[in-house]
Amino acid sequence: ISLLLPGTFGLDATRGVILLGGVYYGAMYGGSTTSILMRIPGEAASVMTCIDGYAMARKGRAGAALAIAAVGSYVAGTASVVALMFLAPPLAAFALRFGPPEYLALLLLGLLVLAYMSSGSMLKSLAMAALGLLLGMVGIDQMSGYTRFSYGLVELGDGLGVVPVAVGLFGLAEILTTAGQPTAPQVQKPRLRELLPSRREWRESAWPIGRGTVLGFLIGIIPGSAHIISSFVSYAVERKLSRHPEEFGQGAVAGVAGPESANNSATSGAFVPMLALGVPSGPIPAVMLAAMMVHGVSPGPLLIQQQPVLFWGFIASMYVGNIVLLILNLPLVGFFVNLLRVPYPFLYPAILAFSILGVYAVNGSVVDLWIMLAMGALGWVLRKLDFETAPIVLGVVLAPMIELSLRQSLAMSDGRYAIFVERPIAVTLLAIGFVLLTLNLSAFVRRSLDWRARLALVEKGESP
Repeated sequence: ISLLLPGTFGLDATRGVILLGGVYYGAMYGGSTTSILMRIPGEAASVMTCIDGYAMARKGRAGAALAIAAVGSYVAGTASVVALMFLAPPLAAFALRFGPPEYLALLLLGLLVLAYMSSGSMLKSLAMAALGLLLGMVGIDQMSGYTRFSYGLVELGDGLGVVPVAVGLFGLAEILTTAGQPTAPQVQKPRLRELLPSRREWRESAWPIGRGTVLGFLIGIIPGSAHIISSFVSYAVERKLSRHPEEFGQGAVAGVAGPESANNSATSGAFVPMLALGVPSGPIPAVMLAAMMVHGVSPGPLLIQQQPVLFWGFIASMYVGNIVLLILNLPLVGFFVNLLRVPYPFLYPAILAFSILGVYAVNGSVVDLWIMLAMGALGWVLRKLDFETAPIVLGVVLAPMIELSLRQSLAMSDGRYAIFVERPIAVTLLAIGFVLLTLNLSAFVRRSLDWRARLALVEKGESP
């Protein structure tokens, strides 16, 4: 989108904003395709789709996963645009109540929710999130301007990119894992009538789509790129609410429907503070805000009255964009699924080549390729040790935001940590996080006591 910004200078404000918004929307839709087919996230918000989407593809349900992702994105996108029309002013006013302390509490809560609702050990998930936060510390200090942990490499000044980290941990690690197996895994080839979801799969996806839409929109309106965590939180919520949580990671429909809906709903939610208050909620809305200001348009509460053509034209383009993307995605499901018919000895080298090209194209940096290779090796080792890698990506994404919010909060309070319990929203979010930790600790204690009781029965010669 940044590269397209100069191309909007020859257009009027309405057309320029619609062009950038269309690219943004299309990227949100397209990220799920490679996540499902190749386990390579197209962007950070598609990381969670890799887990169950790729598992469904391995079972011959790639068509169903792609269709559910497309329909979920369409429903969430359309519903969130309606909410944007009617709820923008009041929601934007509420979002302004989020300062650095509230934002830090929200980000920490997002990490805790993902760890608490993970399928494995919460301690393992928190350890992976901590590793991600540590990796996210590489680069220039946002407050002082000094470079940290770069070891003299100028290319690391901007930190570890999300793209090489995600592609390495998911795509390259999958290739290494498969290559280490004695026989190549067999992907079930779907028949024509199996390309679309069954009635049961539609029913299983209905509530996750609804919950993901609401959750993503509410998270998306918060300034500061909070919409990135919407798909992570949605996945964690769906796994906790599911009657069969053991299916997550093995091809659960809700694991695709929820995160994809939350991802696209958060995209619309991110436009609320931008249009209603002139406050961008992330780097991409900031670029769009710059495009509007270049054309002499001042976003804010008076935008609808002063620029009705731009506002309603942008809203209409989002409706049309959702329909066009749905029309483009559904007919191409069969074509995308045919990629899985390619034998693995040919498919995986092609995936590796495209991964290298994609990672290099982001910054034109060879260092990013080494980062991808290192993350691939790390992801392979962690999968062998039964660790989840998604929290690492989330930690890398959130580390700069968490650090900046923490240091801004301490600057506001002259170094007093009490600011986090003096503000109602912040203390509420932190209290919820404390409750989650307490619940997990109590469950661990119960499991420990049950284990000791069973051991005592075995020692007595009784059946546990």
